[in-house]
Amino acid sequence: MADLNGTTVVVVGGSSGIGLRVAELAAERGALIILGGRDPVRLTSAANAVESAGADVTTLTVDAHDPASLGDFFERIEGFDHLVSTIGAPMGGGFLSAPLSEIRRTVESKFFANLNIARLAAGKLRDGGSLTFTSGTGGRAQDAAGSYVGNLAVHAMIEGLAVELAPAARVNAVAPTWTDTPLWADLPAEERAATKASFAETIPLGRTATIDELASAYLFLMENEFVTGQQLAVDGGIMLGA
Repeated sequence: MADLNGTTVVVVGGSSGIGLRVAELAAERGALIILGGRDPVRLTSAANAVESAGADVTTLTVDAHDPASLGDFFERIEGFDHLVSTIGAPMGGGFLSAPLSEIRRTVESKFFANLNIARLAAGKLRDGGSLTFTSGTGGRAQDAAGSYVGNLAVHAMIEGLAVELAPAARVNAVAPTWTDTPLWADLPAEERAATKASFAETIPLGRTATIDELASAYLFLMENEFVTGQQLAVDGGIMLGA
């Protein structure tokens, strides 16, 4: 297993939730952390949390959905060993029921934003490093059209990139299902609780994941040097049902 001590780990979408927890766990292993996010205030708060683990932290504002902003972000980074991206907007609705603009926005967010990250990151990634993206699981095409297509596209992307970057680097993805994270902070409390309960009933393990259970999957993919081109589902077996 790779030793993260002294490595540089970039987390795009690292100002809260899963990305922040990944940064904290990597910091505990001795990694230097670069956090990227849109909100400077949230980035500062996240940096304080990561620094409490004793890590050196750099924060850089970036809008991952803006190619110019992403280009500037990577221009400010000299090189790194591992990158994690938690970028990807969710959506509900089928191919006929959801607005076409919403489907397009979700595919742009899940696939094209991450493809742009990958293309820019490849030139800064050190030998032996890794890229880990975020797709998703638990939704069906007729219920989450844009997300479903975007997740399939991310899976195809990591397979292709894994071959293109081998043997110098590895590329994988983590695929969570719905998890109670700050991503859903704007939902009314009752709706958030109802969603969590609904997913818990569908998941064979009878509950939703904790943030640590998801974050540890990203650390595994960074540290295991013989895994590439894989999508690791951390979903409690939700897709095993009908």
